[in-house]
Amino acid sequence: MELDDEESTELRRRRWARDRELRAPRSPQHLSTADFLTLGNAVCGFLAIYSITTGILIPHLSDESGAPVKHSAATAVTLLLIGSMCDLFDGLVARKLRSSALGAELDNLADLISFGIAPAYFVAVWGLVSPGSNQQLSAFIALTVLLAVVLRLARFSAVKMRPGIFQGMPCPMGAMTVLAIVLLDPPFVPGLLMIFGVAYLMVSRIEYPKPQGLLATATLAWIVVSIGCLASWAAGLPGGDTLMHIGAVAQIALAAMAPLLVIRRKVGEKVGVVRARRAENRG
Repeated sequence: MELDDEESTELRRRRWARDRELRAPRSPQHLSTADFLTLGNAVCGFLAIYSITTGILIPHLSDESGAPVKHSAATAVTLLLIGSMCDLFDGLVARKLRSSALGAELDNLADLISFGIAPAYFVAVWGLVSPGSNQQLSAFIALTVLLAVVLRLARFSAVKMRPGIFQGMPCPMGAMTVLAIVLLDPPFVPGLLMIFGVAYLMVSRIEYPKPQGLLATATLAWIVVSIGCLASWAAGLPGGDTLMHIGAVAQIALAAMAPLLVIRRKVGEKVGVVRARRAENRG
């Protein structure tokens, strides 16, 4: 019986050692499974920029009337949605399996491409091809989006927040909101003001919950539904335009609702503290 206990203890010790080895960071010369997902995010960002350039910008500059603008725009947004899925899963995979020493740096660089450069480029191209637009003004707003993402990512690396919390709107959410605004093609100046508001939210100090558990599942479901709506819209299926508009409006509403809910919670906490102090003083 004692021998069985010793064998069981030794088996548990070996399992713990194996788990520590699997989860220990690899050397910079090796890439983990999570790193390949991160690189997939970067590839999606580049391909989105390529799709916008070849399918929207070049045909516009060449005065090609039959350019597949709708398909190219849908392809670009779909690629960025897939990049968001890669960004969502790379952290989960890194926590379950062994991560690499390059993981955090790769993640920031990939996010900069997919959620900074790509949406900023989308805004700049919108300012070039949209009737009644101003190229210089759209370029300036596009630059604010890019700088907001750069500052957001730098602050994420430098500032330690409590677990489960992001400070400022997460870059994927901000990028998807910017793209949703452009897809709706609102009047030029109000659209730019909305995009500038998204850039401000990304560098704000408003606290957002990290997508974990049920929230992560809901985020994944939202991405899958959005891809389906965009695919229907790009394919010209009946109701595709309506689905695209519903999805874009829902994304904007979600982005606007999140800070309002956070502010409401903060105000409720402060009111609760004030009431508690008044109750103590009365007592």
